[in-house]
Amino acid sequence: MQYDDDVKKRLKRMEGQIRGILRMMEEEQDCKDVVSQISAVRSAADKTIATIVAVNLEKCIMEEIEAGRDTSKMVQQAVDLLVKSR
Repeated sequence: MQYDDDVKKRLKRMEGQIRGILRMMEEEQDCKDVVSQISAVRSAADKTIATIVAVNLEKCIMEEIEAGRDTSKMVQQAVDLLVKSR
């Protein structure tokens, strides 16, 4: 699967957020602020996972339909993957 620039930008943004969290910890900032930033990273990771699964699922479903095959198993696998990621 090819990953578009949007997904890569999301990950780079999360990388920057993680560095910022580490800096906050080194500066001994309030735990509420640190946890808030960690929560933001988790939310961004969840959205990135959903984007990757959705794009891949769409591509795979189109291929399966063109080949005349059933797509229900593939959809279930995508749902399971999303559930497992939480």
